[in-house]
Amino acid sequence: MIYREAGQFRTTYVADQRIFPITQDRVAMAMLLIVAFVVVPAAASNYVLTALLLPMLVLAIAALGLNILTGYAGQFSLGTAAFMSVGAFAAYNFQLRVPGIPLLVTFVLAGLVAAGVGLVFGLPSLRIKGFYLAVATLAAQFFVDWLFTKVAWFSNDSPSGTITAQPMVIAGLPIDSPARRYLLVLSIAAVLALAAKNLSRTATGRAWMAVRDMDVAAEVIGIPILRTKLVAFGISSFYCGVSGALWAFAYLGTVEPQAFDLQRSFQILFMVIIGGLGTVMGAFLGSAFMLLFPLFLNWVLHLIVRTELRPGLLSQLELVFFGALIIVFLVVEPRGLARLWQITKEKLRLWPFPH
Repeated sequence: MIYREAGQFRTTYVADQRIFPITQDRVAMAMLLIVAFVVVPAAASNYVLTALLLPMLVLAIAALGLNILTGYAGQFSLGTAAFMSVGAFAAYNFQLRVPGIPLLVTFVLAGLVAAGVGLVFGLPSLRIKGFYLAVATLAAQFFVDWLFTKVAWFSNDSPSGTITAQPMVIAGLPIDSPARRYLLVLSIAAVLALAAKNLSRTATGRAWMAVRDMDVAAEVIGIPILRTKLVAFGISSFYCGVSGALWAFAYLGTVEPQAFDLQRSFQILFMVIIGGLGTVMGAFLGSAFMLLFPLFLNWVLHLIVRTELRPGLLSQLELVFFGALIIVFLVVEPRGLARLWQITKEKLRLWPFPH
């Protein structure tokens, strides 16, 4: 078989600590990146780029942020969409009120503002956890929604609270086509995914996992619980803030506070559960599944029924199937699609021998 690691000897610690220690994995990832950066922008239609790939990548960044907080650090949160909203409105105001600020700097600053808000709402995690922490982070959802709706300054005195993102320009190059917007979001997603993967392998990442598994034991062995939890909230909110800024600037262009409602937070949470807790790949697999499954379901139902379904009925059926899938994944494979992919690779290594 092609997928074998026999004969690939690692003689240094650097080689042993690679993200992809097997040559086949490195080749596959290189090919995937070539397809994503070269083939897709050249071959995909504007509909595929704008309606499918852009929201998939933007929501994958938010799912990465939630996965850092929930999957790695074990802190449950229902305020993901609120931090996305903070990032979107912060980026809009930086571009509006700071003349000449570079676009990429705007995205970073928007993430930092969201990180600051996340630190504030992460303070209850020092005393409470589990369901009670989820309720505490839920307060961020309602507070941010109220703030951006009632305080007109954030939306430049817009009566409805709606903002229209400024045109995107990087180093004099306008990012005005679907292909360019896709490449921008893909580049940011790739950098943030690599940063998350490396961060999970550092002392900070190991401290997160220790707190997730048993916080009392982690504190006994000297891990600072206060700093570890707040760092997780800050970094998670940073990812969500960057995602919100990209949602406003690269995807929709015009957003309102209600675009980042509680349903959006649940959508990202389902992405993490279906994709796989505590994995970087799970964020992308979950995002792709959540956005492509409704299209697949619509196609299957049309084949079965052979008549046009009412939009309301179709949306209700989507919720039913999503709920059933969440239960199936929690019962059968709690670690999600990423774990299924890992099991498949393990079987390929040993094929045709039984595992």
